[in-house]
Amino acid sequence: MSRPQKQKQITFSSSWWQRLTASILLGSFLYTSLAISTKAQQNNSQAVSLPIKNQADYTYTDPATNNKYQGTSSQLSVTPNPLFDPLGRILGCAGTVLPDYTGFSVGVYEPLPSDPTGTELGSLVALTRTELPDIPNNNVPGGKSPNIENSNPYFITNNPAGVYNFLLDPNKGQTAPGKTYIFVVNPPPTSIYKQRRIKIQILDSTGTQGNNIIRYIASSLDGQPINITGETRVEQTVVLVPNAEVVGLDLLAFEFTTNMCQANQLQIIKTGDRATAEPGDTVIYRLSLKNLADAGLNNLVVTDNLPLGFQFLPKSVRGETSGTAVAITSQRNGNTVIFQTDMTIPPGEVLNIAYAAQLTSDALRGNGRNSAIANAQRADNRFSTKDGPATHQLKIRPGIVSDCGTIIGRVFVDKNFDGEQQRDEPGIPNAVVFLEDGNRITTDPNGLFSLANVLPGYHTGVLDLSSVPGYALAPNQKFRERNSQSRLVHLEPGGLVRINFGVTPTFQEPVKK
Repeated sequence: MSRPQKQKQITFSSSWWQRLTASILLGSFLYTSLAISTKAQQNNSQAVSLPIKNQADYTYTDPATNNKYQGTSSQLSVTPNPLFDPLGRILGCAGTVLPDYTGFSVGVYEPLPSDPTGTELGSLVALTRTELPDIPNNNVPGGKSPNIENSNPYFITNNPAGVYNFLLDPNKGQTAPGKTYIFVVNPPPTSIYKQRRIKIQILDSTGTQGNNIIRYIASSLDGQPINITGETRVEQTVVLVPNAEVVGLDLLAFEFTTNMCQANQLQIIKTGDRATAEPGDTVIYRLSLKNLADAGLNNLVVTDNLPLGFQFLPKSVRGETSGTAVAITSQRNGNTVIFQTDMTIPPGEVLNIAYAAQLTSDALRGNGRNSAIANAQRADNRFSTKDGPATHQLKIRPGIVSDCGTIIGRVFVDKNFDGEQQRDEPGIPNAVVFLEDGNRITTDPNGLFSLANVLPGYHTGVLDLSSVPGYALAPNQKFRERNSQSRLVHLEPGGLVRINFGVTPTFQEPVKK
């Protein structure tokens, strides 16, 4: 296709003509049709649509009958739609143009060779240098606007539409099947957006010059979508088409959108009105949900998991934003409470949800820790966003309701080896007994010890013989299972159990009859 607006003759030397015909354009964009631009389109004027009329006369001879046939074909009359060059664009999360591109840059990198995952950045791809096609030059091919010089990286600060492009050179093997690149978008340091990385893998290419077909996969490396429909992995098949502005140049357009979405679009914070509580107390929790996105968030769902023994009070639920009450619905399923609202949270606004829970006696069996997760959707493109879990830790005191028990015991000199302490069998002071949970207990001057507020269940006590030098474990002639350095006991709720350890001097006295 020629450019009727071109006023001066462009001459090209054969030394770089073959290199130029093999270059391709790397980009990400919203246009779904491959196309050719005119000078009027580049000047933002209306594209020219010319009617196409074509008719042909034909004559041929049938070899079997030697009969001659002739005629005129039907007329083709078509007014095509205007075509546009496919260019990459940096767009917002909803596919809209950003208000300011100051400080934005894009680049194409080789993967780091030493990285087996192929996701870390290596060196910048060495692109073939280009320049203005109107400048006669026998050594440097003409470039493609806006990245006329085929710079890598390319700064789009002065481009209000966020457009960019790169030319890859097949003569350097840059379009060979199996080639992998990492396309990077770098926002300015003060931007609300984070760096974006998209991995591009060229699968194969077929066809002849002027009719090449390229198949590739684009995969998001940061988990963010790469087009306005929300996919993070796109496989495309595109056709190389000639560029009208630079004769002989083939364009390869990667048809995915480089959407810039904030990494954190929703924030949830969970707080409580106290740090400690006991059975019978009522705790008030607050969930604060802040919209960090550049669009409204709706379809909000908060899933809150209460600890064991916390009774949710449905009538206590309240919602508000900026001092205005908001209707909140709640649904309980076991220890899980789900909050929902029809409200759309504007950008920068905070929705507060408050509710109460009452502690039962079962709370002593739980850990007092609850967590909440928030899910929402952007109002503009329906992308999902989430945050959490946000947690709150409450220390549970037993109060007047407690089923904890007490462990008591003694370490004594067992002279008759019956496992029980008689009047003439003294206690051993400063002896150490360890419990299975790591508790270390030391006996008093009379060899006695005790431990209160012990949870019901099985417990094990072990005598540390190194804490009673000169003594060894006394044999028990009454109960064979007590001839061990450890004791296993079962503590009932609110109960009392005893753990005794009999010891004997290393040089034993005769057993009394």
